[in-house]
Amino acid sequence: MWYSLKNFFNADYVNRFSFSIVYALLASVALNFFYEPGNIYASGATGIAQIISTLFQQFLQIDFPIAWVLLLINLPLFILGWFKISHRFTIFTGITVVFTSLFMELIPTEVLTTDPIICAIFGGVLTGAGIGYAFKNGLSSGGLDFITIYIRKKTGRDVGSLSIIFNGMIMFAAGVLFGWQYALYSALAIFVSGKVTDVVYTKQKKMQVMIITKYPDTVMKALQGHLRRGITIINEAQGAYTKEKETVLFTIVTRYEMPLLRQAMHESDNEAFVSIAENVQILGNFYEEEL
Repeated sequence: MWYSLKNFFNADYVNRFSFSIVYALLASVALNFFYEPGNIYASGATGIAQIISTLFQQFLQIDFPIAWVLLLINLPLFILGWFKISHRFTIFTGITVVFTSLFMELIPTEVLTTDPIICAIFGGVLTGAGIGYAFKNGLSSGGLDFITIYIRKKTGRDVGSLSIIFNGMIMFAAGVLFGWQYALYSALAIFVSGKVTDVVYTKQKKMQVMIITKYPDTVMKALQGHLRRGITIINEAQGAYTKEKETVLFTIVTRYEMPLLRQAMHESDNEAFVSIAENVQILGNFYEEEL
């Protein structure tokens, strides 16, 4: 179902629209200020667009701008996203890709340095920050994301290997077109980008929360009001020192949801004992928001 114009003016959609602009600016500056001057290839669809644009220039003497190539690469993937993933996800990803392509054209290429190591590091930082920021706010940079999300929805399997294959092909192309030292510089850029993305995007990091409280019903109501998470209850727990009967609650949240957890505990039981274990592994069902 098509979204009405009214829906795009609610707070969530306006925020997503602004987040799209932020990502587009970061990705465009990374490309035009660092990747292009340093002959560095980015990861994902942007890297593939760079390859195609370079091939047109070197072998056909045709200037095919990266921005237009990026847009054309994503067009068939928008169809996949619309019918197989989510209408909302596809719409906002489309907006993000259009803004990215537009800014890549409008922002001029500036040669701050031609040192490939500096270009790889700073370009990777900007790209990773943009990708992590987009993911954190429910957006995508398009391209390979459509394919990996579709495979994950269909199979439930980890699709990290697909990203490794695509990025490996990009590095190989960088070696063939520019020289093998630039394949290493591109690998450095992709590595830095991935690490920065992990720092910024915390939604996938799981945390186990143990709450010891005298008011379990109040706490559970607050938690379920702020978070969509299951809760395990252990009744009649006894403190070794006080000998008082209390209730132990267990739940799993993401790092991204920690502010909501704190707010729920502040509203329900400020005196509760809360223990948090970071980066736990989950086997079984764990609810993740729809895109």
